[in-house]
Amino acid sequence: MPRFGRQPWSISATRSRHSPGLFNSGRTTSLILKISLLLIHVVIVGFLFLFDEQLIRKTRSEPWYTAIYLALFAATLVQYFYTSCSTPGYVLDAMTAYNDTHHAFLSISKSSEKSAPSLVQSSISSMDGRPSWKNKSGTLTTAWVKQLMDLYPSGTSTRSWICAYCQTLRPPRAHHCADCDKCILKFDHHCIWLGTCIGQGNHCRFWWYIFEETVLCIWTAILYICFFRAIVEREWWQNGIAIILSAILLLCLIFLLSILIFHCYLILTNQTSYELIRRHRIPYLREIPEWEHPFSKGICRNLYDFCCSRNSLCAMEPVPTRDDQEERSHITYVN
Repeated sequence: MPRFGRQPWSISATRSRHSPGLFNSGRTTSLILKISLLLIHVVIVGFLFLFDEQLIRKTRSEPWYTAIYLALFAATLVQYFYTSCSTPGYVLDAMTAYNDTHHAFLSISKSSEKSAPSLVQSSISSMDGRPSWKNKSGTLTTAWVKQLMDLYPSGTSTRSWICAYCQTLRPPRAHHCADCDKCILKFDHHCIWLGTCIGQGNHCRFWWYIFEETVLCIWTAILYICFFRAIVEREWWQNGIAIILSAILLLCLIFLLSILIFHCYLILTNQTSYELIRRHRIPYLREIPEWEHPFSKGICRNLYDFCCSRNSLCAMEPVPTRDDQEERSHITYVN
């Protein structure tokens, strides 16, 4: 077993101590972007309810229409802040959860096998002859190391397990985020507008936010089209502001539709943005042809895993062997 060098908490502490302004600057930028996004929503929607006489009349005659629209508006903002405050799934948290589960099992084994305490103690101090490693709280991580060995193909270099930045022992599909300064499970990307990473723990929430935002933009665009088509005399500055806001809305809609379609493709093929873009930099994906999706289990299973397995920190996928990939390809071809 290789030496792991300095522990992850010491690396992070050192980086934080030498560059405290970097993290404060990141928080400030994130706060500014959140306020800006909130203002964009309020200004674009508020303009219609202030100056669109047709919408104002419709609100009085058919209040349910406006109520549904405002409910979608509120739900979108709630989903935004909910996703922004969610955890993407940190590797260190998964390590702690896995080791706690393993130690709980060992504790039960101790109480039920009092006649053989030395055997249990031996399994704690060493597993399969491998030396144990301790994390910040002093908890043994032998169970975590064994789990990682089961996830990577035999013969994989242990260097690919260890993060070069925080020295964390990470499973496949995990990656270190420079903005969060942590390793993220099933890392997708760091969203500057949300101020957090998108990973295994919040990718589904992120998709729902993008979906709600896209629907809201389409509905708002329809309201602006009705605003311009209405034969009503207005001040010149009202038309000017409406044109500017419509242009901003159109750009946002194009951007959101692109993201929504792109992430639908990623979900159906069980990929991440990082894996798709940086595939040649990932050792266990480098030799696989680009048209193959090694982690894909079929559209239905991919959708199920994406929607139902995201909250489990211990739900980690092993790297499929070449035989597994050929078997999946054969099944897909036959079907």
